[in-house]
Amino acid sequence: MPHANGDNDSSVANGQDLGSELWRHPAPETTQMWKFLQTVNKENGLGLESYDDLYDWSIDQTVGFWDAVWQFTGIKASAPYDEVLPKDAPMFPRPSFFRGARLNFAENLLFPPQAPSPDSPAIIAATETDRETVTWAGLREKVRVCQSGMLATNVKPGDRVAGYVANHTNALVAMLAATSLGAIWTAISPDTGVTAVLDRLTQIEPVILFADNASMYNGKTHPTMPKVQEIGSSLPSLKALVIFPTVTSVSTEIDVESLAGIAVSYDSFAKNEATPKEIIFTQLPPDHPVYILYSSGTTGAPKCIVHGAIGTLIQHKKEHILHCDILPGDKLFYFTTCTWMMWHWLVSGLASGATLVLYDGSPFRYVSDGKSVPDDLAMAKLIDELSITHFGTSAKYLSVLEQKSVMPKEQDVTLKTLKAIYSTGSPLAPSTFQYVYQAFGSINLGSITGGTDIISLFGAPCQLTPVYTGEIQVLGLGMAVRAWDYLGADVTTTGAAGDLVCTKPFPCQPVQFWGPTGESKYQSSYFETFPGVWHHGDFIRFNPKTGGLYMLGRSDGILKPSGVRFGSAEIYNILLKHFPEQVEDALCIGRRRETDDDETVVLFLKMKEGEQFDTDLVKGIQKVIRMELSARHVPGIVDETPEIPVTTNGKKIEAAVKQILCGMNVKTSASVANAGCLDWYREWSSTHN
Repeated sequence: MPHANGDNDSSVANGQDLGSELWRHPAPETTQMWKFLQTVNKENGLGLESYDDLYDWSIDQTVGFWDAVWQFTGIKASAPYDEVLPKDAPMFPRPSFFRGARLNFAENLLFPPQAPSPDSPAIIAATETDRETVTWAGLREKVRVCQSGMLATNVKPGDRVAGYVANHTNALVAMLAATSLGAIWTAISPDTGVTAVLDRLTQIEPVILFADNASMYNGKTHPTMPKVQEIGSSLPSLKALVIFPTVTSVSTEIDVESLAGIAVSYDSFAKNEATPKEIIFTQLPPDHPVYILYSSGTTGAPKCIVHGAIGTLIQHKKEHILHCDILPGDKLFYFTTCTWMMWHWLVSGLASGATLVLYDGSPFRYVSDGKSVPDDLAMAKLIDELSITHFGTSAKYLSVLEQKSVMPKEQDVTLKTLKAIYSTGSPLAPSTFQYVYQAFGSINLGSITGGTDIISLFGAPCQLTPVYTGEIQVLGLGMAVRAWDYLGADVTTTGAAGDLVCTKPFPCQPVQFWGPTGESKYQSSYFETFPGVWHHGDFIRFNPKTGGLYMLGRSDGILKPSGVRFGSAEIYNILLKHFPEQVEDALCIGRRRETDDDETVVLFLKMKEGEQFDTDLVKGIQKVIRMELSARHVPGIVDETPEIPVTTNGKKIEAAVKQILCGMNVKTSASVANAGCLDWYREWSSTHN
């Protein structure tokens, strides 16, 4: 680790006490991370004493570390591996971990080594109005029945099975049934438009598409069948279009002639007289693909990122068991759609014996007398109602609670089962760290970072180190992350900002990009900036004293006026701290054209309803930024915008706007949830030379 563990940095940055201690585990010797450290010491004759020691060993001894994780977390395999990793393996071409092993991804989720009793809950599925509990035995039976429909459809290893589905039990069952047979699962949320869906699915040619007939959100029903019919008609590879009656009041009928004989109800699909009495688990090589996820595709067609079985499984088990201290019977929640990689992270919790809490609906609605009603305490009440132990969400959600001054602990909510809150999706502001401890009490606040590209984490929670204001606690075990400047110099220990790179192979590297040009896209995506070293596209810096990691935004959104490099998150933190009543959201972009001598920082503000954008506000923002950051951080242009472009997962799209402002011709992508607003930025750019 790039620091001296335990030192407390009392320096003040962004006007807030970065490095101030907020939490430490009351009994770290009871945690799984501590037990793993002791196991490593015993089996290797070592004397490791701290997380730093363990991390350094995990990076220095890659083979020994991943072998220890396999054994400690309990990977289920029908054949052992011949070697963990070839000697001196490069990062690209991608190396294979655990060559020779045979296993099945779904089997590891459905039959974890410390499996709870068959009649204990495996799934609790919740919506704004309903609750459903599925036992371990019930989940296995549902997968067996769904698998029978796939067998009747002649699904083979390597076939693609897609879902146009929300986060509910049927979606999870379909994924487990597909991967049990070696098929590759991919899913897109049903609130996604037809064009965006086809941009993805036409590339991978699925043989089955599972689709919800409707979705419920914010107290309203949203039928999907017109979109489902259009999508199904545009996918000639389909052998079956299977409709889930997710909202019983909405029709599931298909009236498109071209889908006759293909479109079926789920009940009809799952009726197979030759249904096996037990689930079939096809035993496959460790890198056999299980998931296809997609890049945001803000400037072109989304890339199809393929993730393999062992990389996904062992990385998630490492993170759940060691970093999060998730135990059998714990209840794991993440507010996510099936599109976002955090859904895949969530459902792997089954492999650790956890009960999954699947939620579909608005986080600001709760059930009252059987109806969905607005409630800022909805998720806090859900934690109490379902005894959730580990609660995951987005930084944006926590920021909204902070701005609304929602204080669950001061109201009729106990949160007595809550052990941890996880936050990702964008950098968590320092003030929001402090708010969480005021509002939710003494829990492990895990600000985490990783991404779709690795389907897991680079920066992780830890039970053996404190939580400091504004900082991601630790680098994940086995993840050789550094901060490099644009010339490739290592600035990790200096406290300077740099690009997030990973210098050694790790098992959750994608196994491929789908398609004939996949290998070249893979190389250009991660290994073009620094040959042979993974370049992730995030801008970071480390606290040299605590070792904490600060996320500063995407490195393709780096701001560099007068040679000073900083991330947009630093500006967003100032706005959240000083102007939360006036500013709803913001977009901070660096604009530089060929004729410019320097980069201009442009700050777009989306005002809260009823609030006025004027000269006084602009001067006030510039004054505070000058005082708390520096004169070079001050935006040269501050203007009002009607809308901030975001992906379908809710992430701000800085890169596309930056390219527009820099005079590049950016193609509007269907993955932009509000693509029309990019036209406003084009118009703005043309009139602000």
